[in-house]
Amino acid sequence: MAEEHVVEKLLKETGGILHSEDLILEALRDMMKDEIKAYVRGKVDANPALKKEIKDAVGELLEAKILEAYALMKIAKSGAKLGLELVPPHLREKLTREIASVFEKEIAAIMERAL
Repeated sequence: MAEEHVVEKLLKETGGILHSEDLILEALRDMMKDEIKAYVRGKVDANPALKKEIKDAVGELLEAKILEAYALMKIAKSGAKLGLELVPPHLREKLTREIASVFEKEIAAIMERAL
């Protein structure tokens, strides 16, 4: 008797754990997506002007996302300043140090992940 392929054995034995129909459909979807990507990539590669236009548009989108993040940070900074203005003066200095400490730790963690 010929040995079964590992995948065939896995599909038969897992029963309720892995639904073989779902796995097969997912695999087929992935194959179709790969074919579509290859087709689109071929069309883009065949047209250098379109390729440059898409590349430029993606660059502009990334720049816009960075500017959006920067604007959100400015809003957060303004919100923090407003919050400090609402705090009684005798607590303001202590709270300012605490907030600065939190931001310093968060920024250090972001920088560490980025590098």
